[in-house]
Amino acid sequence: MVDGNSRENKRYRIMKKNINLIFLLILSSPFCFSLVGNSNFSKQTIDLGLVVTDLNQSLKFYKEVIGFEEITGFEVKGSFPKKVGLTDGSHLDIHVLVLGEDEKATKLKLMQIQSKKKARKIKQPFIHTVAGFSYITVFVENVDLVWSNARKLGVVAYAESPQVLPAGLPQEICLLMLKDPDGNFVEIVGPKTKSLK
Repeated sequence: MVDGNSRENKRYRIMKKNINLIFLLILSSPFCFSLVGNSNFSKQTIDLGLVVTDLNQSLKFYKEVIGFEEITGFEVKGSFPKKVGLTDGSHLDIHVLVLGEDEKATKLKLMQIQSKKKARKIKQPFIHTVAGFSYITVFVENVDLVWSNARKLGVVAYAESPQVLPAGLPQEICLLMLKDPDGNFVEIVGPKTKSLK
């Protein structure tokens, strides 16, 4: 006998495959091929660099709440960070987190930079109140697991989330909005939580 959870997880996986297929069809159309087919991209994913104010708290959040895995990081020392405009001369100690083991998995690079000028937190009540990259979206198989991990660390859901996606979008999917220790928005998208069923 298949329980409701398994059925919804299966529908969610099928929906993700269908969305991926739609994107693949769109991207393989002659119009899109002329735009991206002759690109110079060596990878189809991007790495995100995130400067944090408390490395240990941020690593705990992204690993224990969200579920990222940490892989071998790297350091950038000497004059290079200043020459390319990354820092004022401070060296970089970069912790690399990944979503899965695939070579093409998304990489989130966390760093706390020791400098005379300290990183400042930006108070952002909504995604539209500060220009620039405003949030990351992480697709999961079990939103309840992330929510449970968040509560164990004292992280609360933001605003009135989780919520079922709006009309016109798949109604078996929900969005849980969290904020990391520096106040960055992290959307968790996956099958409806028990509280929404």
